[in-house]
Amino acid sequence: MREGQLNARKLLAQYGLKPQKSLGQNFLTDKSVLSKIVAAAQLRPDDEVLEVGPGLGHLTRLLVQQAKRVVAVELDARLIPVLQDQLAGLGNVELIQGDILEQPLDDFLLPPDYKVVANLPFYITSAVLERFLSGELPPARMVVTVQHEVAQRIVARPGTMSLLAVSVQFYGRPRVVARIKAGAFYPRPEVDAAVVCIDRHPTLLAGVQDSATFFAVVKAGFAQRRKQLRNSLAAGLSRSQAEVVAVLESAGIDPRRRPETLSLPEWAAIANRLNNAN
Repeated sequence: MREGQLNARKLLAQYGLKPQKSLGQNFLTDKSVLSKIVAAAQLRPDDEVLEVGPGLGHLTRLLVQQAKRVVAVELDARLIPVLQDQLAGLGNVELIQGDILEQPLDDFLLPPDYKVVANLPFYITSAVLERFLSGELPPARMVVTVQHEVAQRIVARPGTMSLLAVSVQFYGRPRVVARIKAGAFYPRPEVDAAVVCIDRHPTLLAGVQDSATFFAVVKAGFAQRRKQLRNSLAAGLSRSQAEVVAVLESAGIDPRRRPETLSLPEWAAIANRLNNAN
């Protein structure tokens, strides 16, 4: 084990446990990376934090030192005794066993400006981002670890956009804080990871009249991303190609363009024109 790393293997062995691959358990053990995650959260003494998947409590212990309150939700019931021991005596942490994708967020009694900080299991990244960004109680900031490739997709610019990029950037401003080498985890994953920070937009994306129409258009466009917009939108929205071409041209968008080249304001312009045409 390298200097500056916590011994997750030893801690698990004390409780007779092994990482569950089915739960995507890769425990972050690098102290410097853990510190970067906490620093990116920019916690104030009155902040309340929701941590998804506290695991062995390494990140949790740092969060409780700076936040007013930490709600840590862990799916794996086997880890609850470990967390109870590791977090013993800390009065500002609430440990909950359950699935964050099913738990009603209202149950946590969080303020509107709460923050989400988490070393996410890679397999639930998209589901967690969607749950919090588009849900009933979106956080003011999210600081999460994701696969490095996914992080690059999240922060993409026009030319390499994806449905994920548009979906995240619709709700907030993402940035990559740091790259994490695979060796910073136990067990070691097959790919590097990254720390991504997402700050929620205070209001709906400028120019969007109806978010449901906006996402219907975007999903239709990316459903056949190799096709030109005039073809993918016509097929995905059950519109005639002539109608789609007219809408695109009225928005100042070449119908031959492909979805990855569009900016969010351009998607908004298409959605608004289609919405008004209904």
